[in-house]
Amino acid sequence: EKEMQFEQAMHQLEEIVQKLEAGEAPLEDTITLYKQGMELSAYCQKKLQNAEKQLIRMIDQDGKEAPFDPTEGESNE
Repeated sequence: EKEMQFEQAMHQLEEIVQKLEAGEAPLEDTITLYKQGMELSAYCQKKLQNAEKQLIRMIDQDGKEAPFDPTEGESNE
């Protein structure tokens, strides 16, 4: 099974939130929607954390991967 894209998960999560906010679903459906929403939320959080890990690394001048330090190069004057 192909992994869901972040944007697809966010769209589904938005739809679930709208349905829950409307408050018109029966209790059983509301519980199911809530569970699905929590799963999608955890999935999106994991995706964002993985993206952040990738973005905080950079390639140094020798072509080696190095952690990104945003304070490096700043003067303390």
